[in-house]
Amino acid sequence: MRNASGRRQIIAGLSSLLLTRPAAAEGAIGAQSRFFTTSDGVRLHYLEAGPHAGHTIVFVPGWTMPAWIWGPQIQAFARNYHVVAFDPRGQGDSDAPLSGYEPRRRGQDIAELIADLEPVPALLVGWSLGVLDTLAYVHGHGDLKVAGLVLVDNSVGEEPPPPPRPPHHVTPVLPHAIAMHRFVQSMFRRQQSEAYLDQLTQATLHTPESASRALLAYPLPRTYWRDAVYSTSKPVLYVVRPGWLSEQAANLARNRPGTQIAVFDDAGHALFVDDAARFNALMGNFITRTVWP
Repeated sequence: MRNASGRRQIIAGLSSLLLTRPAAAEGAIGAQSRFFTTSDGVRLHYLEAGPHAGHTIVFVPGWTMPAWIWGPQIQAFARNYHVVAFDPRGQGDSDAPLSGYEPRRRGQDIAELIADLEPVPALLVGWSLGVLDTLAYVHGHGDLKVAGLVLVDNSVGEEPPPPPRPPHHVTPVLPHAIAMHRFVQSMFRRQQSEAYLDQLTQATLHTPESASRALLAYPLPRTYWRDAVYSTSKPVLYVVRPGWLSEQAANLARNRPGTQIAVFDDAGHALFVDDAARFNALMGNFITRTVWP
């Protein structure tokens, strides 16, 4: 009974959060809200900061995440670069249509975002599902408008695939709001404020539950992502936690010479938040030495 009561309290708390919009994250990080409409009529949102005449960096967030999770990077890089943080369809302040959550459409959305921006080519920085969205763009549209890739904490389709999960006892399916609350908490190793975690949870609930499931379907073979990485000669930085090191990172370094690898031992999945100072320094080095020397 105590657990059930706790769940009801969490659901009630998260439901009340949905009734009020938090203070605009873009104002807190010095960015402006922009929108464009895709070829299939969906209004998509992005944050923009920094000098328009500068080189362009495009940040693509992970599953159900908002653009503003890249706040530490927007603040750091907007001093010298034209910075854009994207809300993919169904996420953040973008529209949540009934369709379009498959990789090819998500890649097309990035292509249309880049077409809406000038100047190009752009450095694309994808995290988690954003890695696959970014590689879907490269697979479908090539790298003519790409200056480089930063791929953060996800598979890039290297072999062997991750081992299947062992069988386990069936557990009750959690209400969606509770599941997302726990997911958000699990992304960090370093303590984040409750206000930040609550605001991030609220943002994930903008993605309809059906869309969140569709985004995890991965209806393409693993070779689709690997072929995209191998198809480009542009600089690639692969930033991961140790779990991706022995297979994905090691094979990528061996099979694609010149790929830069960095491992974050003491950070959660959102490693660019957990250890923003190291991530920003790493990316800054990659940019000035390799992408735009």
